[in-house]
Amino acid sequence: MSCKCESERIVHVSAKCSDRCDVSIGTKELSDYVPRDMGIGHGDYVEFSYCLDCGQIQGEFPLEKTDLEGSDEEEEEE
Repeated sequence: MSCKCESERIVHVSAKCSDRCDVSIGTKELSDYVPRDMGIGHGDYVEFSYCLDCGQIQGEFPLEKTDLEGSDEEEEEE
């Protein structure tokens, strides 16, 4: 695997967090399982890869709006 910057220095991270993952986007916070829709793993497992040269997280981006961010309809109701 190589990065978009063409580096081969890709680190793979895998960690088990046992139902306790804290994530925030702006003022919205989540303390639960690892969210499936953020590209960082899912369930009890945090899993991602990043480049040691440029720091870029590897994967397909951009991602759709996450559940934590909510829908546009929810924002209009607030």
